[in-house]
Amino acid sequence: MPELRKDPIIGRWVIIATERSKRPMEFEKQEEQADFKHCPFCPGNESKTPPEILAYRANGSKPNEPGWWVRVVPNKYPALQIEGALNRTGEGMYDKMNGLGAHEVIIETPDHAKSLAQLENNHIEELLWVYRDRIVDLKKDSRFEYILIFKNHGFSAGATLLHSHSQLIATPIIPKRVNEEVAGSKKYYDYKERCVYCDIVKQEISSKVRLVSENDAHIAIAPFASRFPFETWIMPKKHSCCFEDIQKKEVTSLAAILKDILLRMDKVLVNPAYNFILHNSPCNMNNLPYYHWHIEIIPKLTKVAGFEWGTGFHINPTLPEDATKYLREAEI
Repeated sequence: MPELRKDPIIGRWVIIATERSKRPMEFEKQEEQADFKHCPFCPGNESKTPPEILAYRANGSKPNEPGWWVRVVPNKYPALQIEGALNRTGEGMYDKMNGLGAHEVIIETPDHAKSLAQLENNHIEELLWVYRDRIVDLKKDSRFEYILIFKNHGFSAGATLLHSHSQLIATPIIPKRVNEEVAGSKKYYDYKERCVYCDIVKQEISSKVRLVSENDAHIAIAPFASRFPFETWIMPKKHSCCFEDIQKKEVTSLAAILKDILLRMDKVLVNPAYNFILHNSPCNMNNLPYYHWHIEIIPKLTKVAGFEWGTGFHINPTLPEDATKYLREAEI
């Protein structure tokens, strides 16, 4: 029988439709073709991107030339423009402002054929430091209220280029989804005087029912009210609302568990397309006792259709507990 589950953070309900349940290999996948020759992210093609903002590169190598191993450039077709002022205005009852913000591309590796899961742990650590560096730098700009880092892996997840990369978008407003998380977390804290994420961490470590992986500083779980099959969250065990406060040992731990989860997904779901989102506290909300940064990884196995758009409910055909079992037992 289907089951309704409530997300404890924002109160969203999810339908777990077990009668639609599929084994991992039964989800449809799209074929993707690599194009090495014309890829603007490959070494030697640096002139095909805007000038780099930041790069980790070999000593003696020049900016915007080969020799880098992680490179950050402005998006050539940005969703938001960094120049100018907001210029808030009204049009009758409607509000509008200029599309001000920052939109950057983080090229994760010079190797066109390697996915994030295939990178060495120390390379993933470097990538996480780049995320941290860009957040710290952009938070200095008082125009920005939120900085989102995300990754679209695979064309069905929204990637337009196969070469492994992630993106950053800074916005002049706090997105509705983020406001809902922060408000829901505060409501829980006001009632129980505890962080809801810290409570989730404690319960999942204790029960181990939805615990996919764990190391010294982080856990990976299938959330109780998973919206999508094989949705997985990575959370620090220690309370922290700001990703940019991460320490060296924690980066090492995070890189290890991120690689572990992506390898498990590749094994169980046969290299799925996925979205990866870093949920962080808003720019001007530091030291929140009720919010907890985390990473959400969502394989693209199902499609959002009319019911979801019309109600806000998500229908998930896979029990989180079953997804946990498949991922935890994968041999990697």
